[in-house]
Amino acid sequence: MTPRQFEATNRPLWDELEQALAALESEARSRLRSGAVRQAPEPVPAARLARLYRAGCEHLALARERAYPLHVVTRLEQLTSRAHQHIYRRNDLGLAALRDLLLYGIPDAFRALGGHLLAALLVTVIPMVAMGLATWRDPHFLLSLVSANEMRVFDQMFGPAAQDHLGRTAGDDWHMFGYYVMHNVGLAFQCFGCGLALGIGSLFMLAFNGLLAGAVAGFLVSRGDGERFFSFVVTHSAFELTAIVLAGAAGLKLGRALLAPGRATRAEALRAAAVATAPVMTGVFVLLVIAAAFEAFWSSAGWIAPGVKYAVGGACWSLVIAYLSLQGRRDAVSRISAAKDPQ
Repeated sequence: MTPRQFEATNRPLWDELEQALAALESEARSRLRSGAVRQAPEPVPAARLARLYRAGCEHLALARERAYPLHVVTRLEQLTSRAHQHIYRRNDLGLAALRDLLLYGIPDAFRALGGHLLAALLVTVIPMVAMGLATWRDPHFLLSLVSANEMRVFDQMFGPAAQDHLGRTAGDDWHMFGYYVMHNVGLAFQCFGCGLALGIGSLFMLAFNGLLAGAVAGFLVSRGDGERFFSFVVTHSAFELTAIVLAGAAGLKLGRALLAPGRATRAEALRAAAVATAPVMTGVFVLLVIAAAFEAFWSSAGWIAPGVKYAVGGACWSLVIAYLSLQGRRDAVSRISAAKDPQ
């Protein structure tokens, strides 16, 4: 469908939504001037407004994805923004918007990453596995990435001397929780922001972190500390590793927008990519806070049996995969169907 056909086909719905919003805004101004408290019913049925809003959101997503002319994207952005303000104007402290973001926005944005996600996953996992095998065969291979002092620190963190606090050498649980949040969020946003270097920066960050994780794992396994290490990382890595890969995939989307903007300008393509990845980065932040809580209060607890940690870790991995892959999928199909036929 050409941009002209797209605009001609859907303009009646946009006009209807604009007229409905104008009526709502006029009615709100009248109530404000008179000081009345809803003396008459809404000029537009709420169900109809919701259908038009969903149709507008779907059309906006298509227009951005296909790089339709700027005036089409701008009009749809303005209409959906105004409609959103009317639909979610209740004093609910933003809980409805937060609920929709968690239930639909983040999983939908994750699935929209497509090939960017696959590339980020491969660039992380392949170096991780390769470096893990190389360091397992020759533990001193770790020195190609870290210093001898850092190598000894890893030995202290996961060796027999670690005892009740695995994965760290000092600090109480709350202090380490704050440290993990700051460190991991900073790392994730580096993976994301480096995508502005045409995606190369994100690829480098993902590959390097994969190499480092694999090297540490191989070194500790070769020392006989594999159980302590894997029981430590199995739970929080479900959230942390997923978040890092997501951030890198979002960064690759930024890089692609700069490299191949299509019919849009690079600035327009970058803006669209940033908007599309905003829910992803919100999800990254949430995942990393959860990961920090597990790492500080659960993963580091040496008194918990490894088998219990493996069971909880498996449950967490299943939960994260199910949430990102399945959550809202059926509802998304329903929303798209409603948008295509708002009548």
